[in-house]
Amino acid sequence: MVRPEDGQSVAAARISDCLRDGSATLDLSHLRLETIPESLTALTHLTALNLRVNKLTVLPEWLGDLTGLTFLDLGYNGLTSPPEWLGDLTALTTLDLSGNELTVLPEWLGNLTHLTELNLYGSELTVLPEWLGNLTHLTRLDLFGNELTVLPESLGDLTGLTFLDLGGNELTALPESLGNLTHLTDLNLYDNKLTVLPECLGHLTALTTLDLSGSELSRSELTVNRLTVLPEWLGNLTALTTLDLSSNELTVLPESLGNLTHLTDLNLCGNRLTVLSDAFRNLTALTRLDLRYNKLTALPESLGNLTALKKLDLSGNWLTTLPEWLSDLTALTFLDLSDNELSVPPESLENLAAFHEFHRNGYRLTSG
Repeated sequence: MVRPEDGQSVAAARISDCLRDGSATLDLSHLRLETIPESLTALTHLTALNLRVNKLTVLPEWLGDLTGLTFLDLGYNGLTSPPEWLGDLTALTTLDLSGNELTVLPEWLGNLTHLTELNLYGSELTVLPEWLGNLTHLTRLDLFGNELTVLPESLGDLTGLTFLDLGGNELTALPESLGNLTHLTDLNLYDNKLTVLPECLGHLTALTTLDLSGSELSRSELTVNRLTVLPEWLGNLTALTTLDLSSNELTVLPESLGNLTHLTDLNLCGNRLTVLSDAFRNLTALTRLDLRYNKLTALPESLGNLTALKKLDLSGNWLTTLPEWLSDLTALTFLDLSDNELSVPPESLENLAAFHEFHRNGYRLTSG
């Protein structure tokens, strides 16, 4: 670990090198800095400055003179509020304030209208200002791990967003304006308090990754989000390749799930499913299917169509027998049947030549 006094020496050396070489980027991260060497003021040509993971509780006003900065990382320091001069760095396209102790965002941050990426991960924000909608050039917004209970309608004005992380908050509802974000490819709503999904999400047809999971505490104890049913419009999201619905309270799946023919990764772990829909027969692109810790007593024949599967986890269910077609899934490299009610190893598994390990007690097979 770098000592603060050593960090100052390293920082001074890097600043000197940057001045000599004319480099436009400077990395002063992970140096345990409590103050920034004033020699940095000479680097007026800088476009990228990384001050991540230090011990900076205040920032010197002269940093505001580095108006050529397009990238600034202030993540994981001890900041409680962004300094006002930050609003003068109007050339910024990437700003990282993650892991600080921010409770509110000041209005003058709305001056940074050229931002394409804003990272506020792991702060202590309880509310988002309406002016956030002014940052219309944003393509990536990370708000994971805050304390948000509601979202402003102006979030729907950020129509250029392709990535939006709202996971790890306390959201109980989503604004209808979210449906305006039709360029989104990645949406994370993990570990919130949602009970229903608004129809507006069905407009997000560019999504390739959607995380609606709860929070998995351990293999045997799951805390659930509160989704009990999925809307039929889920089938409109036909570009999805990854869908995580784990740790909810689902008892049944919509038939429209079968429309998601590009899915390669489907996680249904930790729900209350007793049967699986025949819609699965259409999901032939799946390579990973996680059905751990449900209440399945039998497997439908439709799963036999999933011949691209490489990983299938059926552990923690109530299965007493396995179908013969399971041996047709010859692409499998991982199969977990542990914690079921199987009394003897199924003979059909002998046809799965890819496996070279067979854990008899738990019926857990792996290859590789």
